[in-house]
Amino acid sequence: MSNEHFQGKYEVELKYRLESKTDFLNVLSFIPHEIMLEDNLESDCYFDTADKLLSRQNKSVCIRTMQPSGIKLWIVKGPEVDRCEATNITDAESARSMLETMGYEITLKATKTRSIYFVDKFHITVDSLDDIGDFAEFAIMTDDESMLSAYKSDLEALASEFGLTESALQTKSYKQMFMEKCEEKSV
Repeated sequence: MSNEHFQGKYEVELKYRLESKTDFLNVLSFIPHEIMLEDNLESDCYFDTADKLLSRQNKSVCIRTMQPSGIKLWIVKGPEVDRCEATNITDAESARSMLETMGYEITLKATKTRSIYFVDKFHITVDSLDDIGDFAEFAIMTDDESMLSAYKSDLEALASEFGLTESALQTKSYKQMFMEKCEEKSV
């Protein structure tokens, strides 16, 4: 695994809804890339306080486990849109327990199937969310805040190689999509 792809406190990310995952992967097959992992099941537990303080502050805390890769991550996003930090952990169950001991509650459990590819300095994730759809995220992480705008332009250019346009761009996080789906089911 190429950890340098996931170093930095800022993440520039563009997420696109895919009309055809098969067509997307076909285009990828003609672009030089490395495979980090394919078809991993990711299970995310999102945490917040009882009064939803993190949500109100536009922050997100998640413990993620990935199988069969065995990767376990502690992920914090926000409050800025591009702010994202993740660290590898060895014991996801203990991390969840520690958060609950500190007063955090699990507010959402979500799963998706994810594949991760490296194209030059960028990473592309291809995600399938049950009952929601297929998506491709084009991203790069950096500590250099001055590069955010330039990287966004680079990612838009890369996405265009796949035929993706602004009309397919998604601004909602997966967490928001899952929460909306849960609300629909409860109505």
